[in-house]
Amino acid sequence: MRVDQVWLRYGRRAPWVLRAVELEIGPGQSAVVLGRNGVGKSTLLQLAVGVLRPSRGAVRDRPRTVGWVPERFPAEQPYTVARYLTGMGRIRGLPGAAADRAATGWIERLGLAAYRDVRLPALSKGTAQKVGLAQALLRPPGLLVLDEPWEGLDGPTRELVPELIREVLDDGGRVLVSDHRGETVRLPYAMRWSVADATVTVTPPDASGEGAAGTPAAGAGFAPGQRVVGAGTSVVEIAVPTDRALETVAALRRAGHQVLGVRSAEPLSGASSSVEPLKAEPLTAEPLNAGPPPAQTRPGADAGEAS
Repeated sequence: MRVDQVWLRYGRRAPWVLRAVELEIGPGQSAVVLGRNGVGKSTLLQLAVGVLRPSRGAVRDRPRTVGWVPERFPAEQPYTVARYLTGMGRIRGLPGAAADRAATGWIERLGLAAYRDVRLPALSKGTAQKVGLAQALLRPPGLLVLDEPWEGLDGPTRELVPELIREVLDDGGRVLVSDHRGETVRLPYAMRWSVADATVTVTPPDASGEGAAGTPAAGAGFAPGQRVVGAGTSVVEIAVPTDRALETVAALRRAGHQVLGVRSAEPLSGASSSVEPLKAEPLTAEPLNAGPPPAQTRPGADAGEAS
């Protein structure tokens, strides 16, 4: 999908919110939209979705299925959670039974079972945001756009958002996210689209050894700085695909583990092709926490559903 020389302003004499913006995002890629309040982050996301049309230029090759979660979910609608999600599933092209199953799956996964028969206006902001997240994922989106997705969510759901994003990327989708809470540290594999002065600057996740929010990026080379902790602790080496390295590091650290180092298994120029194992060091720090929480089951889609 390409943002091709896009200009936008809200009125003929209004100042330009965006000028000559050129952006591209491909299958399996994500970007975090950064910038202070009022610079045009939400405007850029709405252009990507198609809610807004540019004053000049065009958004090209937008995927057919788009999931859109605005900063504030429009909850003033006279439907229960279950009826709304089932109806949205049918609008998205799911047959009746498949729409029911998709709605039920997301209700359970996002902890909405207690609100299944509650009307949308009676929901808190955080619960309404969960409904908004669910409706965006009823069908696997080719483009998922999240405007401040962590705002108002409870802790478990905030932890779940990066997992949902990863699933969309693994399915070949594209993801755009804006955030002012600093939660984008959870997305170290994402590009940065920085909005300022009506223009957008693109920084790849490994352009300077940092990810979307200052996290060291894949290939940057972590210094072992930390040491194994506590008596009775073991060192466990794991191998993951390079494009999942930082996601894995972040997940391990959130689970309370120390990460001693990250290195490439590819031989460096002039170096041996063998990879030396990590060696145990004196045990000096605090004990580690228990391992990561069990994986959650992802609501599936029927094999016969249209894409």
